[in-house]
Amino acid sequence: MSGICGFVDPTGAEVDPLQLSRMTDVLQRRGPEGTHHWTKAAVALGHTLLATTPEAAVETLPLIDEETGCVITADLRLDNRDVLLPKLNLDHASRVIGDGELVLRAYLRWGEACVDHLLGDFAFAIWDPRHTRLFCARDHFGVKQLIYCHMPGSVFAFATEPRAILALDAISKVINEGRIADFLEGDLEGIDRTSTFFEGVFRLPQAHVLTLDETGLKIWRYWTLTPGPELKLSSNEAYAAAFREVFSEAVRCRLRSCGPVGSMLSGGLDSSSVSVVANELLASEGLGPLPTFSGVGPVPETCFETRAARAVQAQPGFDPHEVDYSDLGDMGADLEALTRQIDEPFDGHMMLPRAMYLSAKRAGVKVVLDGVGSDILLTSGPQIDHLIKSGRWRQALQDAQGTKWFWRLDEPVWRIMARATWRAWVPWRLRHAVRAVIGNGPELHSRGSILKPDFARRIDIADRWKTLRSHKSDRWMSHAQVRAQTISEPFNVVARERYDRVASALAIEPRDPFFDVRVIAFCLSLPPAQLSEDGWSKLILRRAMINRLPEAALWRSDHTGLGGSFNNAVFGA
Repeated sequence: MSGICGFVDPTGAEVDPLQLSRMTDVLQRRGPEGTHHWTKAAVALGHTLLATTPEAAVETLPLIDEETGCVITADLRLDNRDVLLPKLNLDHASRVIGDGELVLRAYLRWGEACVDHLLGDFAFAIWDPRHTRLFCARDHFGVKQLIYCHMPGSVFAFATEPRAILALDAISKVINEGRIADFLEGDLEGIDRTSTFFEGVFRLPQAHVLTLDETGLKIWRYWTLTPGPELKLSSNEAYAAAFREVFSEAVRCRLRSCGPVGSMLSGGLDSSSVSVVANELLASEGLGPLPTFSGVGPVPETCFETRAARAVQAQPGFDPHEVDYSDLGDMGADLEALTRQIDEPFDGHMMLPRAMYLSAKRAGVKVVLDGVGSDILLTSGPQIDHLIKSGRWRQALQDAQGTKWFWRLDEPVWRIMARATWRAWVPWRLRHAVRAVIGNGPELHSRGSILKPDFARRIDIADRWKTLRSHKSDRWMSHAQVRAQTISEPFNVVARERYDRVASALAIEPRDPFFDVRVIAFCLSLPPAQLSEDGWSKLILRRAMINRLPEAALWRSDHTGLGGSFNNAVFGA
């Protein structure tokens, strides 16, 4: 993780270096290991370094290509270096070639199509004086952040955080009241892919590029998650082995670091799987132990989370670090201070991951793995709906009964079946019309709203709810299409952005192998039965981790967590 920023004055006036310094000052906590500036005429680029790969430790950004004058600043980790180096005719045996240089060379070779050749987590900006053009891009799933503000005739600015953009004199600091309503309403965090808490300041959506030149600002999508053909293998064991292969490669790529890599270990299936695979990969290279960071409770006998985490930690190769919410010690004051300094109110409840990142910081770890993306990636989607649609009523009923048991649902099975039947057999236009009249309409949501009526009307809360609902289609789609739509929803991006903000406050880089493009493409190709059956979720992951995870984590059906306990421990119930 690093911080990047820059601005362009469209009037051609020479930039004030002090303005760039103010931007990088804001980003110091994100990149405390070095700050560098590049300015020329009306363009300024900045970078604050947190070296989390061996190459980043020796690469200085912004980086200029002397022949063309093109300059790059970037926050990135590329996972296909071995493919790019020979394609770009670069001899890495004679010198260290950083990921930033790789992207710059890719741009010089393929132009704006360079993003089609990149694999990993990235946000970057390239100034191209040959075309008087700024070219920016963000990775496929928005793991890295890129914020921008365009004031035609005045300034265009970008940065990793909105606060860095607001440091410029030319940028107006007007609160986006609609975003305040999104927070107060609770469920509107993922309303879109662009808005921030400031008017005129936007997030570049994931899988998008941006260009600014004499013709103006252009933004377009360079990649869309699209289901491929369904994978057909001979057995559950074959599917599990295939998943292990692609998942292990994703974890391996995220172990590339110039220091120790740690892992969150909550005792849940997802983080436990990441930790175990990372531990195995390190051990195979004679490295380790793997530092793990776990939140625990004071009474393990009554806490599933604690027991499962400790069962995983008991295996060879782990270096456990635990934080007990009942005895935070001096960490409590630090957590409270960090929470009071958050950039967005959406981050306020993130006490447990904040405690894990603080524990990692104190242990000297700059890179922390997690498994946040698994909940969306490995969801089975509307499997009961599709079973009913295909006439497999007995299996549908069995899955409904299993779903009720696994998720501890209060509603009766007949209601689960009725709702699935409605979605499966009622034409989408009729469902859409009915929902517009009596179901999930803005009036329904506003009944429990804390917004004052005049404020709700001013920011048009009804339209905001309509925008949120627009991310889901009422049309009947294949199982894979529904899952692709779910994975691509804005809420998944804002969730990942939350972890980025919380980690960056402590100069920690979070990495999630479930957000690897190859893992997502593989999981999207799986038959539904590999994801869920008889109520059990994430079956492919459970089967892949047999004989690797202890039973307490592998077949855990309890869904309680310690997030609320950590929040209460710091601020009181």
